[in-house]
Amino acid sequence: MSTRARVLVVDDERSMQEFLDIFLRSEDYEPVTASNLQSALTYLENDEFDLVITDIQMPGGTGLDLLRSVQKIAPETVVVMMTAYASTETAIAAMKEGAYDYISKPFKVDEIRVVVEKAIEKKLLATENRRLKSELRNRGQRRSIIGTSAPIQRVLDFVSQVADTKANVLISGESGTGKEVVARAIHAGGDRRDLPFVAVNCGAIPENLLESELFGHVKGAFTGAVQNKAGLFEVARGGTVFLDEIAELPLTLQVKLLRVIQERTYRRVGGTADLRFDARILTATNRELQAEVAEGRFREDLYYRLNVIEISLPPLRDRRDDIPLLVQHFVERYARELEKPPMELSDDAMRRLVAYDYPGNVRELENVVERAVALCRGQTIDSEVLPPTVLSPREPDHPTRIPPEGVDLEAMMNDYERSLLREALEQAGGVKKRAAGRLGVSFRSFRYRLEKLGMGEDEGDDA
Repeated sequence: MSTRARVLVVDDERSMQEFLDIFLRSEDYEPVTASNLQSALTYLENDEFDLVITDIQMPGGTGLDLLRSVQKIAPETVVVMMTAYASTETAIAAMKEGAYDYISKPFKVDEIRVVVEKAIEKKLLATENRRLKSELRNRGQRRSIIGTSAPIQRVLDFVSQVADTKANVLISGESGTGKEVVARAIHAGGDRRDLPFVAVNCGAIPENLLESELFGHVKGAFTGAVQNKAGLFEVARGGTVFLDEIAELPLTLQVKLLRVIQERTYRRVGGTADLRFDARILTATNRELQAEVAEGRFREDLYYRLNVIEISLPPLRDRRDDIPLLVQHFVERYARELEKPPMELSDDAMRRLVAYDYPGNVRELENVVERAVALCRGQTIDSEVLPPTVLSPREPDHPTRIPPEGVDLEAMMNDYERSLLREALEQAGGVKKRAAGRLGVSFRSFRYRLEKLGMGEDEGDDA
């Protein structure tokens, strides 16, 4: 599923370009050829290469000039030198400047095969090391999906069903319900598990930087773009891109994301070359995307492209059976992190934690438990270390209808009954028998109510 390694060949001899192009294609690499320094620089500024093979002597500049430019434009690209002037001085100069290796013309096929293989392996190892470092940084954020309740079991069933598919998945749910946890579970359960998982919070990156973060940029694309930069879509090579808070994506970028999905290509900011995209896209939102579409804030065509399969996460208040398991998990985790002895909760503390509604969902529960572990002085977490929001949860706000000075309940009830009697008479055309029927009372009861409320005989007829 990984992309073929891309090699830029730079040599002013046409026959050498053709030979290396044929050779590299036969070895399942993807070569591009250039005849001079300037054309090579143009390719480097607009595209991504794993390896550059360059002659030392060229018109318009030397291979050493190109090597220095590569180190500025694309410092992770490996460079191998070719020279017909095999001398110790040339080789040492190239290696001191940062070239990976050099080969002397005329060279044997087996020789260049070994050099290219090792150079590509060096680039791939460097890329893998970056990915592993990123994974280590994110490991502390990873949490498995915990729970045995019916709602979370339905989510787990969905995850197992979609993990091995290529379909785009939209994960919806309130903030804090664990949308990224589910996205990581989908990635880990599929055949892309050994490839990168790249998470992007569309709402956390300033709009003017988001396009560059996603697609990368070429040198000089904007002020401060001093070298080519690979975007997160490139970093995800063959893996998974998780776009969190997708509703925050500006309309201009929605158009470009739609192109990526439809054509599987994109361009760096300021670039002219199309780059291939072969990762899977998972998205998440805490908004109602259909409402965003109706309001014109989200493209309808993009919505249907992203929402091939939707997984809706339940709020924590709808899966209370899972709260004790989650509490135990977080207690054990934070006791280890804070270097405290094993802890347990008192019955009262657990009862209060289960009863609370958690508007912030699992994320809020985690914060509550971390606080309790930090404040607990013994090995039993009691209610006293729980936050006031849990100990005394606010009742939902209801508008009061009783003013401070009080009300006359009898008068209010009479006014309400009087308004109903009048409305029934109006609907019945003033006929009391029909009005009584509309209110579900007898004619005698209806007349009694009229008289009691002083509405008298002038309020209709008896027919």
